[in-house]
Amino acid sequence: MLDILIKNARIIDGSGEPSCQGSVGIKDGKLVMAAGTEEAAQTIDAAGRCLSPGFIDAHTHGDLILGSEDAHLFKSNQGVTTEVTGQCGLSMSPVMPENLAAVQTLLSMGTTFFPEDMKNWKSYSRFLEYAEKQPLTANVKTYIGHSTLRIAVMGMANRPAEPKELDTMKGILREAMEAGAAGFSTGLIYTPSCYAKEDEIIELAKVIAPFNGIYASHMRDEANFIVDAVKETIKVGREAGVRVDISHHKMLGKQNWGKQKETLRLIHEANDEGISVICDQYPYTRNMTTLNACMPPWHFSEGFTSMTAKLADPAFRRQLQKEMEDPATAYDNYYLNAGGWDGVYVYSSAKTPEAEGRSIAEYAQLTGKDVWTAFFDLCMENNCSTGGVYSSMCDEDVCEIIRDPYCIVGSDALTRTWKEKGHPRACATAPHVITYFVKEKGILTLEQAVHKMTGLSAHYLHIKGKGLIREGYDADLVLFDYDRLRDTATYTNSNSITEGIDYVIVGGEIVWQDQKLTGRCPGRILRHNG
Repeated sequence: MLDILIKNARIIDGSGEPSCQGSVGIKDGKLVMAAGTEEAAQTIDAAGRCLSPGFIDAHTHGDLILGSEDAHLFKSNQGVTTEVTGQCGLSMSPVMPENLAAVQTLLSMGTTFFPEDMKNWKSYSRFLEYAEKQPLTANVKTYIGHSTLRIAVMGMANRPAEPKELDTMKGILREAMEAGAAGFSTGLIYTPSCYAKEDEIIELAKVIAPFNGIYASHMRDEANFIVDAVKETIKVGREAGVRVDISHHKMLGKQNWGKQKETLRLIHEANDEGISVICDQYPYTRNMTTLNACMPPWHFSEGFTSMTAKLADPAFRRQLQKEMEDPATAYDNYYLNAGGWDGVYVYSSAKTPEAEGRSIAEYAQLTGKDVWTAFFDLCMENNCSTGGVYSSMCDEDVCEIIRDPYCIVGSDALTRTWKEKGHPRACATAPHVITYFVKEKGILTLEQAVHKMTGLSAHYLHIKGKGLIREGYDADLVLFDYDRLRDTATYTNSNSITEGIDYVIVGGEIVWQDQKLTGRCPGRILRHNG
């Protein structure tokens, strides 16, 4: 007897092939191709609804809130059954006690709490001991983040790694890969990852090659120098012999719109050369990160607390303003990319909550300050721990990138807490791919959209036994009503439950039903070579 029988469904099997009517069974956490007449402990009549593999979120920061109720809600409400975390150079391990405060300050952009046990996570294996005890509604794979790794070994030092330090980082990374890490990620606009030269990244990436690891990179630039950044990222893949995932691929700043034609050409040329290069993307035209990203990263070499103190100096503020207003200043300038303070929105500022949900220009008007004073005061009052959403992209570029066969879907979700304003991508990326690209734009078929979030992602990211509705595959499924499917999250109401997703099943257990969590937590930590 089957555990669950889902009959009369429109089956979208994750392969990209046309859908078909049929039935699917679940037995002991695995899929069984069924006739629809089998006996089952539970039968679901899916007439008029679509059944697909569970969605795979290729790029998240979910390890920062691992096991929390918020983590469950953000992922399960949108049908995500597997997420790949530790992105942009940020991971929860490894840490060294002497640099614990520095890494926690960095990671605070994505969490409001840190486990007491974190001080013991000197190795990935030790982190896994903690992670595997956490209740999960989605499966989790994790990269080792370069910034976290660098802080563990050399703090926030703004210099190249010395040979001994590089060897230590290699050793820590090798242990992580042996334990099952997915690979290595960089966040080359963030401190201290941005302090590393190309050769350091290549040497570290070589460590993951024997393990079939993936190099995921938030590149050095996604704006004026994006073509050079793509070339550097591909070079890492070429010289290290690893698969490359260009994180949240986008063109920031109106002056750069259209450059995806060149970057996508480079990706295709690399694959033709035999270098495996993909990209992931979220389906929105506004990006999100810290407000600190507006400011040149070299000013953060002594940490956020030191930067907060420096912002009290009017002369330093004038220097910063001059650098930020100058397009020739060599960094990924989010202030200019958003077209100025009208395009920069505050989503998180704990000490000044009245700023949340407003642009910097609106906040300045509210407080009666000029915009630069309002921005600097906001950063200083919040100890440089603030979050921003930036209007930097255009619809045409986003649509062209998602159509590319080497592009998959990743939310880049910063999910500190459901109660805090953020970006709709955190809780609605997967359904928005369907409502935006399929329903609204008509540039993907439903089968193509599901393929990018399931079978194609599982293939590119080496996630075994997932992403397809096939006999013997893991029973991770989403049952949704295409006509009723609606992502209700917006920029002003960023955390809101998706409509039209009726069941989410992980490992054969129902984790989401009738727009709420069931309390079951069958998700697992996935080891890369396990």
